[in-house]
Amino acid sequence: MIQASDRPLLFASTVVLALGLTAIGGAWVFQIVVDLVPCPLCLEQRWAYYAGLPLALAALGLLMAGGGRNIVRALLAVVAVLFIANAALGIYHSGVEWHWWPGPTSCASGAGSPLDAGGLAERMARTKVVACDEAAWRFLGLSLAGYNVLVSLAIAGLIGWALKKARA
Repeated sequence: MIQASDRPLLFASTVVLALGLTAIGGAWVFQIVVDLVPCPLCLEQRWAYYAGLPLALAALGLLMAGGGRNIVRALLAVVAVLFIANAALGIYHSGVEWHWWPGPTSCASGAGSPLDAGGLAERMARTKVVACDEAAWRFLGLSLAGYNVLVSLAIAGLIGWALKKARA
């Protein structure tokens, strides 16, 4: 049975899952449907979702089962730290896109295994090189990296609120 003190944790876990799945799903839609190829920094910003959402799901499962409140708090704290770090990475990437500071020198997609001479022309024709310092899409002045910052901060902030509320 869910206790009243667990409601903020339950709310946060549920919203984090919904918001996180929407964000990563949107990134996949832009990549697959709209054909916006992500740069290496874009792909790195997905790691928080790939690690954090299963942890949030585990926290939700534990809450629904009525146990492990300390584990739930720990799991959500880890998720918050992942998304704070992700927000920092998104700020860095946004700064690279706005040319406020340089990005990594290796920040272009398509740099894979050594090329053999036979397939070089074919691979060059198929490969889309995406530099990290060019925003492929903007809405209201923000790129996807900028929106990732907002989503990541919202997730971390919501978890922080829930952890504080659950202690009170």
